[in-house]
Amino acid sequence: MADAAAETTLTLTPAFNADGLIAAIAQDAASGEVLMLAWMNAEALKLTLETGRVTYWSRSRRALWTKGETSGHTQRLIEARIDCDQDAILLRIEQTGAACHTGARSCFYRTVAADGALTREDTP
Repeated sequence: MADAAAETTLTLTPAFNADGLIAAIAQDAASGEVLMLAWMNAEALKLTLETGRVTYWSRSRRALWTKGETSGHTQRLIEARIDCDQDAILLRIEQTGAACHTGARSCFYRTVAADGALTREDTP
């Protein structure tokens, strides 16, 4: 059951999971297109809010990474929104280049049919 205080507070108190992470959804601020899902730890969230350059936590590398530091495909924070129970964050961003590591604009470039078949919408 959700904590009523978390749902009404005007204080940011992220509910990080057991691994110390929170789901971060990147959305194009202009178009509303959902671009990617990644993870943030407390330091990544703090850096993102302070600098406006979106920083994530890489679970595979176990390290911070700022989007675009090697690819040049950057994300500039326009607005951050926390969900009702503060266990997910929506990052409304300005995306430069592709958001997906495959080269696709969005990581959500495939649609799923009722039978489970996939159709590709965006070619990297």
